[in-house]
Amino acid sequence: MIGKIRKFVTEVRVELGKAQWPWDPNEKGFKRYKELADSTMVVLIAMVILGAYIALFDFFLINIVGFLTRQ
Repeated sequence: MIGKIRKFVTEVRVELGKAQWPWDPNEKGFKRYKELADSTMVVLIAMVILGAYIALFDFFLINIVGFLTRQ
């Protein structure tokens, strides 16, 4: 059991070493994470735009269905 866990942890470390991380290890401070921060901002802006689009579309559908089902 311990051997399997040790092998798993070793394989995970090897695979993480192959990964390409979204920051420059040679930079210091916040500049190191510039690409990561930029990508995060793109995702957040896209979420807000998509949420607004869905909310607007939902608003129109509710009003259209409400108008069509009034008696």
